Amino acid sequence: MAKKDKFHDAVKCALINEGWTITHDPYKIEYRRDPLYVDLGAEAPLAAEKAGRKIAVEGKSFLGRSGITDLCAAVGQFLFYRLLMASSDPERTLFLAMPTEAYGEILDEKDGQAFIEQEKLRLVLYDPVNEVLDRWIE
Repeated sequence: MAKKDKFHDAVKCALINEGWTITHDPYKIEYRRDPLYVDLGAEAPLAAEKAGRKIAVEGKSFLGRSGITDLCAAVGQFLFYRLLMASSDPERTLFLAMPTEAYGEILDEKDGQAFIEQEKLRLVLYDPVNEVLDRWIE
């Protein structure tokens, strides 16, 4: 199993604080003979705003030397997982979780927005210090 991201627990706590029920930690995807793992699987309770919705969240810290390099690695992983999940669990929506600060430095401008739209990225921005979700981008 892959090593947990530095902010794994912060993302998990933020989801729980927003009313999500963690169903998988990690969420397993089969690929050939090798299992792959998305960080978290979660469901919204029936009483919640997003009632009954199933998601998987791949959390990234973006603490490397280059935000662009971190973004390329994270998006490549996201796209591959999304492809596999489309056939194995089509009712579950995959999100890439990234710190709000990293989003502001890398994607919060015209080219970044075009990239999000073109690749149909679903993002959840989080504050790792306060363990809260700041924004959902779908």
